[in-house]
Amino acid sequence: MYLPTTKDELQDWGWDALDVILVSGDSYIDSPFIGAALIGRVLVDAGYRVGIIAQPDVNSADDITRLGEPALFWGVTAGCVDSMVANYTASRKPRRSDDYTPGGYNNRRPDRATIAYSNLIKRHFKNTAPIVLGGIEASLRRISHYDWWSNKIRRSVLFDAKADYLLYGMAERSVVELAHALRSGGDPSAVRGLCYISPDVPPNYLRLPSHTEVCADKQAFIRMFHAFYHNNDPLNAVGLAQQVDTRFWVQNPPAFALETREMDQVYGLPFERRQHPFYEAQGAVKALETIRFALPTHRGCYGECNFCAIAVHEGRRVTWRSQASILEEAKTLARQDDFKGYIHDLSAPTANMYGYECRVKLTKGACQDKRCIYPDKCPVLPVNHQPQRELLRELRQIPGVKKVFVSSGIRYDLVLDDEKHGDAYLKDLVAHHVSGQLKVAPEHTEPHVLDLMGKPGSDDLLAFKQRYDQLNEQQGKRQFMTYYLIAAYPGCTDAEMHRLRRFASEKLHTHPEQVQIFTPTPSTYATLMYYTEMDPFTGEKIYVAKGDAERERQKQIVVKK
Repeated sequence: MYLPTTKDELQDWGWDALDVILVSGDSYIDSPFIGAALIGRVLVDAGYRVGIIAQPDVNSADDITRLGEPALFWGVTAGCVDSMVANYTASRKPRRSDDYTPGGYNNRRPDRATIAYSNLIKRHFKNTAPIVLGGIEASLRRISHYDWWSNKIRRSVLFDAKADYLLYGMAERSVVELAHALRSGGDPSAVRGLCYISPDVPPNYLRLPSHTEVCADKQAFIRMFHAFYHNNDPLNAVGLAQQVDTRFWVQNPPAFALETREMDQVYGLPFERRQHPFYEAQGAVKALETIRFALPTHRGCYGECNFCAIAVHEGRRVTWRSQASILEEAKTLARQDDFKGYIHDLSAPTANMYGYECRVKLTKGACQDKRCIYPDKCPVLPVNHQPQRELLRELRQIPGVKKVFVSSGIRYDLVLDDEKHGDAYLKDLVAHHVSGQLKVAPEHTEPHVLDLMGKPGSDDLLAFKQRYDQLNEQQGKRQFMTYYLIAAYPGCTDAEMHRLRRFASEKLHTHPEQVQIFTPTPSTYATLMYYTEMDPFTGEKIYVAKGDAERERQKQIVVKK
């Protein structure tokens, strides 16, 4: 059964009212890949009555009022993508399509959806239940942040949305604790992973530069962001506070990551893995083409690339599901009437980080002075591709499964580093799990730019390509590599894009097509570089391409034939 989205559906669940109503910028796709659906299922499993209102019309009361008013709280999310990223290209042009909207037309998600939906609720429900923000947009805009679309420092979205609470990160554990506190009439302000507004600073919380200071002083903004970034591990983070006008934004330490047993329980919940019929009647959603027959395997990433927000949103620790849980879900997919035998992806931020983690990080938390795999892999990280090899082998044996693809990108430097199992893993990929092209993301080739990205040098890329090509030749296959690259990254000049083009032509023997213009999304080190025009780790000034024409020109240097 789908979670209810209309009054009539409440009767199917035997409910006369709801404890929680989730409002989402995406259509209601009942899939573990969709945040609102996953949080809704987790809350129902914990004993709460939950409904979903997807993509409500912000100019009408009809959608937002159709389920009534929740007893405990409203949960508001912009969806799986920041609404400004969903609505505008890297050249600030409106996007015409939206993979999470019925029919595919980008006509249902408002700009700054988190704020728009909170305002919609308050407009039609006076003195209503608390509004709780969540999802990627809220998570990455939870503190003072540079907003590229308005070219200014914006305060925490918690203030602009006039909401009561904000849950950051993956939030399954936090949302249940919050619901328990609200149901019992207790004070939820101690919940981990929670942000709220307070008249004062809690004891022992680290006080950051104020919003006024970071707006006026780029050095203060850099100091604030360093402290914010380094307090994202639940084992060693402290609570944070920042003055905004006369009040304080307060962030509790992060929630503890779900362990394997808990992840198995979450992903074993009874998802329909389809779009709710109420919304399907309005048109299909393209997102299902990717996630309908894919398997989420793990969370987190060791890379901490400076342009990526995974460390701030999912955390710096990698956690994974058990092999048994993943195999059981695969068998469930294979029993679906429309399953054609192809599992489209073993999905994660980076595919080949399944099943291993640093023992120091597990007991003491993430290191404050170094990263796991940049500039070199830490010797304490036990890179081991054998767990994923075993998982892939078992998946290939499931009746009805013809092919299992690894479509998520892989870190080729980790494959090379794994002297015991890396080559065997790559052989398995080439033989069984590549759908014509293997995705890798070098992002650039020039040392100066790669350093600013936090990415490895090009020697590993060339070594990996050589081995990949050899294996394809040995197995008689014509499979290629797709290279994801970034133009107009902070610190990158036209000259470096010309050198990238020559490298691709002469060393990779390709003409790149997957070139994206850098978009300064909230709460990443790369966006900090874009705004301040400084390397935040050295204080050195860097060149930043900011005009739309210049940014587009950098891309065309590489893609133009």
